[in-house]
Amino acid sequence: MQRDAAAIRDEWLGRALPARPADRPAAEAAISGLYRLAGLDPPRFHWVPSPLAAFETVPPGMRPRPDGPHVFDGPAARALAASALGLRLDLDEVIRGHSSGLAGLFRQQVQVSLARSVRDTLGMAARAAHDPKRAAATWYDRLCVSWFAYYDVMRRVAGVPFTSEQVRALDLWGAALTSAGWWWPYEDVCAVSERPVAVRTEPCGDDGEVRLHAPDGPAIRYADGWDVHVWHGTPVPSWVVGDPSPERIDREANVEVRRCAIEHLGWPAYIEGAGLRLVGAAPDPGNPGSELRLYDMRPDTRVLLAVNGSVERDGRRRRYGLTVPGAIADPVAAAAWTYGLSAEQYSLLARRT
Repeated sequence: MQRDAAAIRDEWLGRALPARPADRPAAEAAISGLYRLAGLDPPRFHWVPSPLAAFETVPPGMRPRPDGPHVFDGPAARALAASALGLRLDLDEVIRGHSSGLAGLFRQQVQVSLARSVRDTLGMAARAAHDPKRAAATWYDRLCVSWFAYYDVMRRVAGVPFTSEQVRALDLWGAALTSAGWWWPYEDVCAVSERPVAVRTEPCGDDGEVRLHAPDGPAIRYADGWDVHVWHGTPVPSWVVGDPSPERIDREANVEVRRCAIEHLGWPAYIEGAGLRLVGAAPDPGNPGSELRLYDMRPDTRVLLAVNGSVERDGRRRRYGLTVPGAIADPVAAAAWTYGLSAEQYSLLARRT
């Protein structure tokens, strides 16, 4: 059963992240059906090329609000969210009466896994397009395939007998969540984004999760040219993946962006290019055959260059830097400090992993 559930999870992840044009007729039909289920008249549709465009343009026939859009807590969004919540509560009641023993397992394997993947891919694009408020996060949770995939697994793998009305509602949500990009419901009009034209990801987790990552360009890009650069799941300015340099790194105030840029450039190249002064070097007692090197970095801060104790997927051992207090002058003591140990205790460790 777990293998079947994982296959269905991966199927829905593939349907959530395709880099191809939206199926506009299917999206409009499904969203119109959801409006009706929520007691609303079907809307007009305003298609935009990207999530950013959805917040920079005003749908025809609507007046711009001076303080920005409030679609997430508007009447249409509230009605649709309430309709989705009611459906989920009904489905959970059916599950409790049939296969409740599998519910926890499949929630973790399917729903939680997919939620992480969507949050770290399409969700990152949505957050980059506007200031994420709690109401926005709640709305994007509704548009994530994770909850739908969980009920699909309970129906197809666990054999939970949902009613025809429940299946019809599920099918409408499934079509609405996978035939286009993000969408934002107003009372009379629904703004719908096209899908991205490029999505680049990497595995990250034990249950099939993925996150955005691209070492040489945008990790996600839309047809209007709007894009987001991401380094191993962290959104970064384009220079981090396009042209990292010690000078730009030293001018960067954001610690996470600076870390990503140094990782991309490589710690040895950064140390040489930035002209960091070597404080000391010593064999690494926690990683025999490797060397610890301690450098001055900034006032009151030093960086310890070490070698990972475990082998990466490409067969190499990664060199990485760790910042330590500037008062530490011994490389072994610096390595021990990162583990909360004394130099003597660290020297007695077995191979670090």
